[in-house]
Amino acid sequence: MTCPACTSPDVSVFFEERDLPLNSCLLLDDRDDATGFPTGDLVLGFCGACGFVSNTAFDKGSSEYSQRYEETQIFSATFQEFARDLAHSWVDRHDLAGKTVLEIGCGKGEFLVMMVEAGAGQGIGIDPGVRPERIESDVGDRLTWIKDFYSEAYAHLDVDAVVCRHTLEHIPDVAEFMAMIRSAIGDRPETIVLFELPDVARILEETAFWDVYYEHCSYFSLGSLARLFRRTGFEVLDLALDYHDQYLLIEARPSTVPAAGTPLDVEADLARLRSGVADFADAYANLRRDWRKRLAEVTALGGTSVVWGGGSKGVSFVTHLDVADHVDLAVDINPYKHGKYLAGSGVPVVAPEALVERPPALVVVMNPIYEPEVRAELHRLGLDPEVVSL
Repeated sequence: MTCPACTSPDVSVFFEERDLPLNSCLLLDDRDDATGFPTGDLVLGFCGACGFVSNTAFDKGSSEYSQRYEETQIFSATFQEFARDLAHSWVDRHDLAGKTVLEIGCGKGEFLVMMVEAGAGQGIGIDPGVRPERIESDVGDRLTWIKDFYSEAYAHLDVDAVVCRHTLEHIPDVAEFMAMIRSAIGDRPETIVLFELPDVARILEETAFWDVYYEHCSYFSLGSLARLFRRTGFEVLDLALDYHDQYLLIEARPSTVPAAGTPLDVEADLARLRSGVADFADAYANLRRDWRKRLAEVTALGGTSVVWGGGSKGVSFVTHLDVADHVDLAVDINPYKHGKYLAGSGVPVVAPEALVERPPALVVVMNPIYEPEVRAELHRLGLDPEVVSL
């Protein structure tokens, strides 16, 4: 094996899980289709040279990205506040007022709308799952939507900023992808490049197995992300953690010299990553045993358990643990998920109001950031179950 980020042969497997759903944000209309959803293997390899983590068993093109894909978190007020603040920050920090922003992997398009509302002049969003009909904004006439994957076919787009949020972790050939973006920018060194994605250091240290799933084939830390950017022709301007240290943020610009700039202190994370990798499999086995026992106890006492979050974390939590028999429902505030079923387990996704008729004994919140929202919603519904956040 060679590392997709740096081509080093120093790649060692540290975690394996078989038969996981190929998609975690693609919900199904039929329960049988959900339980019979195609699966693939997760074989995580760690590069000792650059710190990159990848699914060495990933089959490129196996996961579906289409308008059936429902990844948006925008229905959460907490997430809206974070995204809007980030959009304003990037527009202000990089003087993007009146300028053109390209978002690669724009999802349903909400963040690009926020950037234009924050002052950017024009927005171009590229994503096979974009849903322009959902966008309601006064800046709609300044937005262009392209239902496609980003490729060399769009290298002609003349833009002032390239934004890419929660997309790089879905790309297996990460160095080729970044080199393609660098080639498209060409000799426009003033172009700013802004990426956001999950932090693998946190995943390893917290044994956050619910953040490990098939369609995420690439996992970065601050250091491995910065090393990839420098290796593919970018100068790193800033690196940071945000959203309660769950997300990595990187700001960069194209460089004409190799490995431009001096590495930042936060990039020195190889020892930390090695430690997390070494402990992950054993810690996962213990955590899996404990969670299975806890959920089985709720069932044995005649109660029901629900997961709050009908997205990738919920899918991963239920399938890794193999606890579909002990999870009654998945609750989500996104109305486009209601009446659907989680891939792999077939657990039905419902609106919070459905819990009034089926009161749970245990609510497992898939992300602690949203626990205040969840508790407020349960209080509104007159429910008082035990609430535990991952």
